[in-house]
Amino acid sequence: MRINYLANAIGLILKYIGFVILIPIAVALIYRDYISILPFFTAGIVSIATGHALRKFVKDAYKIENINDIKKSEALFTVAVSWILFGIISGLPFLFYGLSPVDALFESVSGITTTGATILTDYDYPATFFFWRSLTQWLGGLGIIVLFIAILPQFAVAGRQMFFAEAPGPTEDKITPRIKNTASILWKIYTVLTILNALLLYWAGMPVFDAVCNALSTLAAGGFSPNSQSLAGYHSNIIIWITTVFMFLAGSSFIFQYKVFTQRKPSLLFKNEEFRTYAGMICIMSILIAAALIFCDNYTIKDSLTHAFYQVISITTSTGSASVDFAKWHFLPQALLFTVMFMGSCASSAGGGIKMMRWILVYKSMKNSLIKILHPNAILNVKVDNTIVPHEILNQTIVFVFLYFICFAIGAFLITIIEQSSTIGITGSITALGNIGPGFGNITGPMGSFGSMHTATKIIMTISMLVGRLEIIPFLVMFQKDFWTFKTQPAD
Repeated sequence: MRINYLANAIGLILKYIGFVILIPIAVALIYRDYISILPFFTAGIVSIATGHALRKFVKDAYKIENINDIKKSEALFTVAVSWILFGIISGLPFLFYGLSPVDALFESVSGITTTGATILTDYDYPATFFFWRSLTQWLGGLGIIVLFIAILPQFAVAGRQMFFAEAPGPTEDKITPRIKNTASILWKIYTVLTILNALLLYWAGMPVFDAVCNALSTLAAGGFSPNSQSLAGYHSNIIIWITTVFMFLAGSSFIFQYKVFTQRKPSLLFKNEEFRTYAGMICIMSILIAAALIFCDNYTIKDSLTHAFYQVISITTSTGSASVDFAKWHFLPQALLFTVMFMGSCASSAGGGIKMMRWILVYKSMKNSLIKILHPNAILNVKVDNTIVPHEILNQTIVFVFLYFICFAIGAFLITIIEQSSTIGITGSITALGNIGPGFGNITGPMGSFGSMHTATKIIMTISMLVGRLEIIPFLVMFQKDFWTFKTQPAD
């Protein structure tokens, strides 16, 4: 890998991250929260200065006008390091509000990875603080690298490698041949849906500031809310259903939504196999949980359907916000909801988890393997939407799912030992790795706080959140010996 190319790319990203961090200062001025100006001004300057220093003091980094020939290993390294630095720098403002370094990093990484797990035990903070929490989720939901690919000319061509390194899926879906145009379209869709969500929440009776913060978190499939009781704190079924719809959209492929909208063919919804599976599994699990709530928790039909659909979509899309404290549910609906944590959203969405497309590929691969036992000479291909999936992608998918459960098991084992609780260990690991947010129990439940957990647990979960957001591969590649070969290439 070429050090000057890495320094140039990472330096540019840090520079513009610094400008983004200055945005909450506007909120501080609107609410006359002048004490909140310093935290974000400081963090912004640190990021800009660090980016400038990388490009200035690394030999030949500043001379590189573009990085069009960036290699895949360099793209993976750039994305992984950028997200780590983004998490650290985004946590700097939290230090000014009294959070410890570990808690600040946990809250920051939980934000940018759209996990939504929080260490807060009280919500006695200024509006600027809560706006920044939601904004970090919004930026992380679609991806900070995708944003810069859309707006920075330096990434016009090289952005392709970083685009798929930041949001690796089983297939490389794009809207246009130029990845910059694809990134731009995705951000436009993302922004329009966010604005629409905020307007509808305000129309439903939510205060303006809360509507903006909740909309930022909802479209990011994040879950942070300025209300300590999450969506349950607004006591409105209309607000719950509005949020349910937008969470569902956040977990659907934005590329697919764009195609349906531009072609004006709602029938495409029923022709896309991933979307059908995504919507079908949500309906099945929601109805099962609703039935369990009626018989086990004496819910009315209306309330059971409302909260079942909300929580299933919230967990499936990894949003993690809550319409009710499901930690108090009977064991059966809780067990059903736990299985939802492993479902995942659609590829090319803001949602997290394993992704529905991967489950489709795994299922079809297993089905073909069983058929091959009975018919050894049969030539079988895995098809999705009448398109043959290359064996390379199938192999990568199976490896990914295997590594996902390995990471989940390691995290669960370590957290269980540290916290002396299997409930915290198992749910804490999957909520971090799947970027889901809440788990079960008083501590990791939807109305609980991760603040009382051991420092080592917070560090493990912080790492898991980053690994889960970048879908494992960019981090695991770093363990390869050949990856760590550096050189400096003279600039043209």
